[in-house]
Amino acid sequence: MTAAAQDPKTVYLKDYRTPDYAVDAVSLDFDLDTERTRVRTRLQIRRTPNAATDAPLVLNGEEIELARVNVDGKRLQETAYVVDGKTLTLPSLPEHFVLEIENYCAPAKNTALSGLYASSDMLCTQCEAEGFRRITYFPDRPDILAKYSVRMTANKNKFPVLLSNGNPVGAGETGDGRHWAAWEDPHPKPSYLFALVAGDLARVEDNFTTMSGRNVALHIYVQYKDIKKCDYALDALKRAMRWDEEVYGREYDLDVFQIVAVDHFNMGAMENKGLNIFNAAYVLASPETATDTDYEYIESIVAHEYFHNWSGNRVTCRDWFQLCLKEGFTVFRDQQFSADMRSGPVQRIKDVKALRARQFPEDAGPLAHPVRPESFITIDNFYTATVYEKGAELVRMMCTLIGPEAFRAATDLYFDRHDGEAATVEDFVAAMEAASGKDLTQFRLWYVQAGTPVARLEDDYDAKKGVYTLTVTQSTPPTPKQADKKPLHMPLRAALVFETGAPGREHMLELTSPSETFTFENVPARPVLSAFRSLSAPVVVKRDLPLADRLLLMRRDDDLYNRWETAHRLLLDVVLTFAGDARLDKAEQALSAYADALGDLLENETDDAFAAEALKTPSQNDVAQEMEIIDPAAIAAALAKTERGLADRLAEPLTALGARLCDTSPYRPDAASAGRRAMKNAALKLRLSGADPDAGATALAQFRDADNMTDAAGAVSALALSDRPERAAALSEFYDAWRGEPLVVNKWLSWQAMAPRADTFQTVQDLLTHDAFAMNNPNKVRALIGAFAMHNLSAFHCADGAAYVFFADQVLKLDKMNPQLAARLVGALENWRRFDSQRQVKTKAELKRILQTDGLSENLFEMANRLLEGA
Repeated sequence: MTAAAQDPKTVYLKDYRTPDYAVDAVSLDFDLDTERTRVRTRLQIRRTPNAATDAPLVLNGEEIELARVNVDGKRLQETAYVVDGKTLTLPSLPEHFVLEIENYCAPAKNTALSGLYASSDMLCTQCEAEGFRRITYFPDRPDILAKYSVRMTANKNKFPVLLSNGNPVGAGETGDGRHWAAWEDPHPKPSYLFALVAGDLARVEDNFTTMSGRNVALHIYVQYKDIKKCDYALDALKRAMRWDEEVYGREYDLDVFQIVAVDHFNMGAMENKGLNIFNAAYVLASPETATDTDYEYIESIVAHEYFHNWSGNRVTCRDWFQLCLKEGFTVFRDQQFSADMRSGPVQRIKDVKALRARQFPEDAGPLAHPVRPESFITIDNFYTATVYEKGAELVRMMCTLIGPEAFRAATDLYFDRHDGEAATVEDFVAAMEAASGKDLTQFRLWYVQAGTPVARLEDDYDAKKGVYTLTVTQSTPPTPKQADKKPLHMPLRAALVFETGAPGREHMLELTSPSETFTFENVPARPVLSAFRSLSAPVVVKRDLPLADRLLLMRRDDDLYNRWETAHRLLLDVVLTFAGDARLDKAEQALSAYADALGDLLENETDDAFAAEALKTPSQNDVAQEMEIIDPAAIAAALAKTERGLADRLAEPLTALGARLCDTSPYRPDAASAGRRAMKNAALKLRLSGADPDAGATALAQFRDADNMTDAAGAVSALALSDRPERAAALSEFYDAWRGEPLVVNKWLSWQAMAPRADTFQTVQDLLTHDAFAMNNPNKVRALIGAFAMHNLSAFHCADGAAYVFFADQVLKLDKMNPQLAARLVGALENWRRFDSQRQVKTKAELKRILQTDGLSENLFEMANRLLEGA
């Protein structure tokens, strides 16, 4: 065990207690400098009723230099307080007092990108979850809500723009080439929502009139070279503001809303009150540099961070165990928004694909934890798919169970009850119950019980009586520290589909017991059940469904999500059968029938975005999730065989699609246009998998002729995954064309890292020293090392284990710079126990080496230890 992590402190939900002291007002005065920033903090503090009169005040502080401490205007001697590497403790304090602290921090040395740090030529902050303590000493916990006033002084030439939360209240010159700006936030907020930005930035402006007639100034700040790439983010922001008013009745509450794009950021974006700080990848877009997927992400993430203004900021979390309270609810809200902006069924398909790709494996491995965890060493490690995506599914299920009208009434009640407060999961569910009258006592188990439930379906049809019977059995596999599972309360949306005629009406069934039987009477013919429509509960569905029934659902189910689900599951079974895990008696016959059904869909489907999703084959990770013992080589070979067989069977319609969908009109990022491009590029990718001799030349020509990044990237990314002779030219020309655009080059890194080729491992090693890569930039690390480890089973899990050694080396190198990023990256090994014994031995050795490394961060220690111990 390492010196830094010999005795890591575990925090438990059961130990939560209200704070001994409350902070009513915070005044911050910054003298900003890249190397050494001075921070003067003035806190109005009072002892809370539950605290003992002799309770000490304990403030958090890390990586900062303390200069002085004053209480009620009197400077304290160093013997009057205790300072260690993580806290400042003051004993014997009055009931009400003013605490003043002066300290220094070093933004340029802050490679952890938490607190106040330098990104390119600007200074910016990231305080969630516990970064504020790296700026000044403070009780850095989310249930301390205070009003903030901020003054910043800085060199005017270097930092002409000075921003913070709230509204601007003053600015001026100091007479020595420096200037100042002051901001005030009228709304109480926790320290994790504090934000500051200083830099030489360009500003794009607009405005928004709220439903009550107030005018709000909208500002996006970027580097000057990116000034023309902000229009879509600004448009998405305005649409999100209007949508939140219309759907949730939530109005914006400040005079200005600001977004700043930064190059170095550990996350996607941060919802700081009135001053959202974004990873530049989720703000900047132009037709030449951004794909349709980039536009979708920008739309979704801009909306997500804006929606946090109410679901996270106005009502925040009592403690970090309640993280899903703001994130799960807000993910659900941004999913609703995206569904309204685009194709609802396609959005649901994408949401479920993300859930299965990230959260289901998490639930099935050593990193499994409840949506509301019970303990952690560092909360940074619990910004997970379980908290976000599964948390959103829990909100979706409650909306389904109580109905949309009651759900809207419940959210109104929740916001009204807890505005300006730090709330809990219990508060949220209680509002659902109060507004609907529905008892959700059993439903609360979803928040405390880890694991993905399995729902087994068995049915019977009595033709003489016209009775259809469905039996559903639910169970949840054991997870670390939770061996025994209780039955859950879940909605099962279902309909009966017939060979002729329209599908029957949808039924909303509720499951609460380990096994339940439902009877449908007056059923005129044998039906096929369309179950868990739109995935009404986040479960794994197990059922024995004959090929004919699957094909019927593919063609006739009126729930588009379930049509896609049926097709996806059928193709997965084909791949698994080819890989040696027999799921079908006649896989080739099933593939031919699937191709016929898919051909019909391509010919008749009017939703191009849906057809594009239907054309996409499963990923390596999709297949791996279905195997008891993961065999990377067998998966790669089976996928190649399936894709080749599908491409050859659909050769003519795929070629025809490319010609039909060729669009010479100016690029537009709207849903319909994006759907056509998605379908065209999905068809091209599949063509490259087959024997079509012209597919490579077609792809190269599409790249060279493209007037937008979607078509250029669609062609080059597909070639990068192939063995076509045009591959090398496409990759070389793409880099030469876009080497000056870091976000575009990141795509180029990922395509090479994900290629299922024998030379990919060497390519990744070579790219570490390429000009396109920088280890101190999280986006580039995720693009290269993350894409290789997380999305390329066949190359990363090479039999000799060399890639494991390489990966551990990079993780350890990152840990010295950015512990959050290193800890998240090592999660790529979460399914290591599901590989063969030789790979397990090699992976285990590297995890042990990581844990035995001197000076390991708590972030990486916690994750590696959980992976190794399964706890």
